[in-house]
Amino acid sequence: MLKLFPILFFSLFCTFYASGQNAHSALKISHLTGDFYVYTTYNIYKGEPVPSNSMYLVTNAGVVMFDTPWDPSQLQPLLDSIEKKHHKKVILSISSHFHEDRTGGLDFLREKGVKTYSSQMTYEFCQKRQEKLAEFHFQKDTTFIVGQHTFQTFYGGEGHTKDNIIFWFKKEKILYGGCLIKSVEADDLGNLNDANTSEWPNTLLRIKAKFPKPSYVITGHQDWSSTKSIDHTLHLLKLYRNNKGK
Repeated sequence: MLKLFPILFFSLFCTFYASGQNAHSALKISHLTGDFYVYTTYNIYKGEPVPSNSMYLVTNAGVVMFDTPWDPSQLQPLLDSIEKKHHKKVILSISSHFHEDRTGGLDFLREKGVKTYSSQMTYEFCQKRQEKLAEFHFQKDTTFIVGQHTFQTFYGGEGHTKDNIIFWFKKEKILYGGCLIKSVEADDLGNLNDANTSEWPNTLLRIKAKFPKPSYVITGHQDWSSTKSIDHTLHLLKLYRNNKGK
């Protein structure tokens, strides 16, 4: 077990512009429940702006981020928005897998004094792929206690990537799935460059068995409001398998 020491609904839109950015560079922060907030940034994928969801948790000890913005230019606006809204600083960030939309801000956060974490497997993939590296790493599923909140990491197996983990918040029944879980808006599986489509369904079934009936399921991209996204991802995988077999 890892121990670290030391609202009302709102939807906050903070739009900032830098060289080469457009209106889709907006940072959107939405209240989820209690001390939990989902933040969304945008980047270009296959020529189109695509939203990327991450989350943060406000604790008595400071703020915990789950994944970093896909658009690194939104990191400082995000930190500023968090501090202005909650009067607290980000103290910890944990990445769910090695892709840039989850790790792109790790160096920036370390420079700001934020403790950055990932699994050992994610760290090794980041080294190999020359992505940003977390400062600290855990070897197995780990429980974190930060302020008044407790949450755990869980590795269910390969899927979107070999190293993808999820985060579970037992009290609130929040399952943060990242890119392992596709939004109900998605009509395909997205980036499959590092995916294991054969094992992905088994991984999702393990997660469903271990964490049944979550109240919230946060997906890596697009709409995150539905709790049916795991089943939808299984459906997309079945379609992919059937089409691949033709």
